Amino acid sequence: MTACQKCSKDSVIHIDYSGADLCADHFIQFVEKRVQKELKLQGKLPKDTKLAVAVSGGKDSMSLLHILHDIFKNHRGVSLVVLSVDEGLKGYRENAIGTVSMFCQGNGIPHELLSFKDEFGIEMDDVAEKGGEHKPCTYCGVLRRSLLNRRARELGAAKIALGHNLDDMAQSIMMNVVNGDVHRLLRLAPHALIQPGFVPRIVPMRTIPEAEIRLYAELKDVPHLERHCPYRPKAHRLGFLEIIDQLEERTPGTKHSILSTYDQIIEPLRAHYPPADLLECNQCGEPSMGDECKACELIGKLRD
Repeated sequence: MTACQKCSKDSVIHIDYSGADLCADHFIQFVEKRVQKELKLQGKLPKDTKLAVAVSGGKDSMSLLHILHDIFKNHRGVSLVVLSVDEGLKGYRENAIGTVSMFCQGNGIPHELLSFKDEFGIEMDDVAEKGGEHKPCTYCGVLRRSLLNRRARELGAAKIALGHNLDDMAQSIMMNVVNGDVHRLLRLAPHALIQPGFVPRIVPMRTIPEAEIRLYAELKDVPHLERHCPYRPKAHRLGFLEIIDQLEERTPGTKHSILSTYDQIIEPLRAHYPPADLLECNQCGEPSMGDECKACELIGKLRD
């Protein structure tokens, strides 16, 4: 058994990209310090404000909630409110939402459940049955972002914290680069520019690999449900995940390099592609690039 490089205890992890061996205590500190660092880098929260946390019940968002609760539970200037989304996935989301609810009740954190069916009149199982051009992941991502933004704005939240990890970030960056979609690349969180009607999103765990978050959740006994969405095999991004994992295995640190490159080019890109002036959706009133927002456009296609 290898010893921790910071003490004489047995290590629980060897970190390939840095060469470090860490025991449980020092690994936990390693994870939590990176979250605290990213919180500062992604913009100080104003006093007497709410921070909305999007929590699905999985290891990533539950670990983020656990860490944020520890940071802000004695902070009088910042209060957390947890938002969970029921997309309408029979037999999948119910148990996860229960896990979130129990944690929030036990720690005195307000928790709201937002529903696709209540808000949009559709469920993801219905979308999947349609087939054809109606891809579940496309609908789910757009509708979830719209619903979270609307409710966070209504609650007066200064920001929305998401549980995206390093793997998620590397996948999103690579996917948008390969697709040549500069505008989507510019819209990735964390958001430095605040557009009217939008609550900026932050991603405090974006530098932490998924495997490390899984170990953190195990060591801290973070309650979570480890299940994948039933429509995940249809996700376009899975192909990018496989490629990036292969690159990481051959050259440890590849995922961090992708994120670092993105951080270096994002400001010049923002200068070259200034944000467009937003309109109001003529259906729901939400901010939109055109007369109709993407959420209403998709719902309209589903009903045609």
